[in-house]
Amino acid sequence: SDLLVEGRHFHLDWSTPHEVGRKAIAQNAADIESMGARTAAFVVAFGAPPDTVASRVQELADGMWQEAGACRAGIVGGDLVSSPQWVVSVTAMGDLAGRAPVLRSGARAGSVVAVAGELGRSAAGFALWRKGIGGFAELKRRHLVPEPPYGEGARAADAGAQAMTDVSDGLLADLGHIAAASAVTIDLSTLALQDDVAAVAAAAAQTAVDPLALVLSGGEDHALVGCFPGAAPRGWRVIGTVRDGAAAVLVDGREWSGPAG
Repeated sequence: SDLLVEGRHFHLDWSTPHEVGRKAIAQNAADIESMGARTAAFVVAFGAPPDTVASRVQELADGMWQEAGACRAGIVGGDLVSSPQWVVSVTAMGDLAGRAPVLRSGARAGSVVAVAGELGRSAAGFALWRKGIGGFAELKRRHLVPEPPYGEGARAADAGAQAMTDVSDGLLADLGHIAAASAVTIDLSTLALQDDVAAVAAAAAQTAVDPLALVLSGGEDHALVGCFPGAAPRGWRVIGTVRDGAAAVLVDGREWSGPAG
C-alpha cells in the first residue's frame, strides 16, 4: 500500500489529475514487480474536498485505469471520503504464479547488480519543476508519471534474481536495503551509469546540481534493480557487483560523499 497526499507527494498546479492517477498506480505496481510478481488488482481509496469538480475525479480515475491497463490489472474496489485536500491510497495485489517472492535478503558475493529502466529522470524533472525552469518537457513529465518496466520483474525472477527492489527512494538508498538485508557490500560502477548521467546532464547544469547525484540518489523513477548469480536477463544493464564485506553501497570502490537518497 502507498499513500499520496496533495502538497507532499504531488502538486495539482504541476500535475493533471490524470497524471496523479497514473503515478499512484505505477508506484504500487513497481513494488509488486520488484518481488517477481505480476500485478493482479488494485483497491483505491480517495479523499477530496466536497466542492471538488466531479470531472476532475473522473480524470483521476481515467488515469488510474490507463496505468492499470498497462500492467494488465484491474481496479476492483475502494472508497470515497471528504478530506481537506486530495489523498489517494492504493493497495496492490500480485500473483507470483507459484514462484517464491524475490526478497531483498538473497544477494550473494560474486553476483552482478543490474537495472531495468532508467535512472535520474524523475529527480531531474523535480529539480526543474521546483526551480520553475522552462523546457525539458520529457524530464518534467517523467517526474509526474514514472515508467516502471512492466513485466521485467517476473522475467528477472525466472532468470534467477536473488534480490530485487524498485528505485523509489534512490539507487543508493534502495540498494542499501538489499545490502543490509543480505549482509553484503555492493559496488557500483559510474562508467556503467554514464548513459543515465548524460540524459540528465543538461537539466543538472540548469539547476546547479551534480548529474551523477541525480542518478545515484534521485528516487521515483521506479526502475527495477536486482542481483543475479550469472548473466543478467536481456534488456537489463549491469551496473555493479556484490562482494563479501560489511553492509554498504560503494561507488567505484569508495564511500559516496554526496546525497544518499
